[in-house]
Amino acid sequence: MTAIERTKAIVLRRTNYGEADRILTLLTPLGQRSAIARGVRREKSRLAGGIELFAVSDVVLRRGKGSLYTITQARLDRFYRQILQDYDRLQFGYECIKLVERASRDVDISEWFEVLSETLAGLGDVVSLQLVQVWFYLRYAELTGYELSLVNDVAGQPLDRQKRYMYDSIERGLRLSEQGELTADHIKFLRLAANKSLRLVAQIGGVEQILPGCWLLTRQHAGVYPLNWSLYSETTENQSVLY
Repeated sequence: MTAIERTKAIVLRRTNYGEADRILTLLTPLGQRSAIARGVRREKSRLAGGIELFAVSDVVLRRGKGSLYTITQARLDRFYRQILQDYDRLQFGYECIKLVERASRDVDISEWFEVLSETLAGLGDVVSLQLVQVWFYLRYAELTGYELSLVNDVAGQPLDRQKRYMYDSIERGLRLSEQGELTADHIKFLRLAANKSLRLVAQIGGVEQILPGCWLLTRQHAGVYPLNWSLYSETTENQSVLY
């Protein structure tokens, strides 16, 4: 009996195959799926336009032999076109997709889909880019097993709202420091960001002054470094593409 899945999906990677096909790595609420979209590169393909980057699609997958699925139907549910019009948001969108593609291979849980779909929605809206980045880095660290402690410092002592802290990259936590730039306001915001949806966090006002410090801390903690975006340009047959 042929297995059929109807699910939401986000494109993590796509590879041109043959004359008109494309092999896709999809992120779904059920985990990663490898699928072939037959004839999708033809102008009149019924799948064309239904599977885009920086979008959430409704897809129907038919499982064949092995782990490769065939996409039989695809329709755009939400397409965040605005991301393509802002260079910084575009680059961060690529970064998120790459990080999630790697991490969800090893930690295949439904939360990855929730995090990436909410991040793309934030990037496609008027939400501050740094705020989206802080929220994503906190979630990324948590799901990869390195949740940032916002209760105790690296010495195991409860965080004191009257004291200042710095980030200790060796211990991967907050360390008490008179010269530290992290205050009670930073910690309060980070606690909210770590426990609320991005949509709700975006409604918090008066955080412009603390966002740079929160961004630096969460990026360091997540262990994120610049990626090679040249790996994701449109290329020749049977090579990965993101455009």
